[in-house]
Amino acid sequence: MRIIIYTRNDCVQCHATKRAIESRGFTYELINLDLTPEAADELRALGFRQLPVVVTEQESWSGFRPDMINRLRNLATA
Repeated sequence: MRIIIYTRNDCVQCHATKRAIESRGFTYELINLDLTPEAADELRALGFRQLPVVVTEQESWSGFRPDMINRLRNLATA
């Protein structure tokens, strides 16, 4: 399963999300908006206003969402 996390350097919720996803054994692609500012425009166009933004093939969300992170295991086996 492909997981993309949009983040910034000093984002507490971003760090918590990365740690939670790693602790469940998932790998992810990281897009840092401090290094790729044009990606912020894309996220805003999709309606996101908060970081981190997590994108999978099946769904996406923003903010630190342990409930959604826990659902990744179910999505991976679907």
